[in-house]
Amino acid sequence: MTTADDVKARARERFGQYRHNYVTSDIHASGHDLDRLIEVVAPQADWLALDIATGGGHTALHVARHTRRVVATDFGLDMLVAAREYAQAQGAANLTFAGADAEQLPFAGQCFNLVTCRVAAHHFPDVYRFVVEAARVLKPGGLLAILDHLLPDDPRAADYIEAFETLRDPSHHRAFNEAEWRGLLLDAGLTVEHVEKLERAALLVPWAERQGCSPETIERLRIMLAQAPQAVAEWIRPRSVLSPDAGFDHVFILITGRKER
Repeated sequence: MTTADDVKARARERFGQYRHNYVTSDIHASGHDLDRLIEVVAPQADWLALDIATGGGHTALHVARHTRRVVATDFGLDMLVAAREYAQAQGAANLTFAGADAEQLPFAGQCFNLVTCRVAAHHFPDVYRFVVEAARVLKPGGLLAILDHLLPDDPRAADYIEAFETLRDPSHHRAFNEAEWRGLLLDAGLTVEHVEKLERAALLVPWAERQGCSPETIERLRIMLAQAPQAVAEWIRPRSVLSPDAGFDHVFILITGRKER
């Protein structure tokens, strides 16, 4: 039986192994989804922000350009060191890095104006506990902003997409549909303020190689794209499946929740 500790250890191991692939990834360092997150949260110059599961540190860097200070955390210390080195090379002076479990944040309550988490929550074994912890450390009136994988409402299509993601990255734990994401924030006592579906084009081979996939695994992923049921194909839009430029769309949700004053 897989435990929560097993899930966390698997994610820490894989992202430690492939950390430089993420730090140097143009897709993670920029893109419409990151720009849109910043636009929606509208960070202010006097804010103290927290970026959870910072990965390569790209979201934290973008938020830091608009705020007083950002604390960037990650459960994987190797990943955190790589992110800190990258941020220092960018000349970021208002970024602090700290190891932290997203489900047990080592911070006092009501101390952050903004908490962000970008394309990471699907690795957490208990996403509700993460949302509760994020709500706890927010100041009254503070904002939680999550950008993560979005699943379709069709359960069979969702299961197929989950299998596709897990084949590429065994540390992928679980994604959610929109109703589930809304429920997670509401149950944690947050008022949902913004929900938006975003799509980002991906090339199959670079996406798979970022996680060290073997040629055999890449071929299996290609077959899954080619054989995708209609509901899945309508969601992720496979294209040029048999060519070196095979691609599809990642579908994300950008959702924000406000803590009551």
